[in-house]
Amino acid sequence: MACAFCELVRTGEARWVTREPDAVAFAPLPADEFAPGHTLVVPRRHSVGLHDADERDVVAVAALVRRVSRAMLSALGATGVVVLNASGPNSGQTVAHLHVHVVPRAGTTTRRRCHGCGSGPPGAFPNRHSTYWPPSCGRRRAATQGETARRGTA
Repeated sequence: MACAFCELVRTGEARWVTREPDAVAFAPLPADEFAPGHTLVVPRRHSVGLHDADERDVVAVAALVRRVSRAMLSALGATGVVVLNASGPNSGQTVAHLHVHVVPRAGTTTRRRCHGCGSGPPGAFPNRHSTYWPPSCGRRRAATQGETARRGTA
């Protein structure tokens, strides 16, 4: 199966935040959104993760993550952002294309721990159980397997 993010970049069918020469930013599907304003930043050129990415692509993604983060502070009234990348086997990565989640945060966000196992740092994502939790967490593992099956990726 073709890479879902490469296909989005190729066809242009996404909810774009911005498109730049070496990296793009777009909103995830509503069901995959961690919080309102959640944005994905990906390089145009395919790489699975940080480990195999060209340095120019990593720099382009980091620069765009910074610009998106700053825009969230001013445009959305966020007081901070969560920047998350999972790269490689056993990391919780669900799409095998380098991508960075940028999630706006505000002081009113509820802090909680994983419902499934109680693990994970406080203050992660309030709207859903995410791949942020460690692999030992049964809920994270089930969510990842369900998402993998839904997307048709292995």
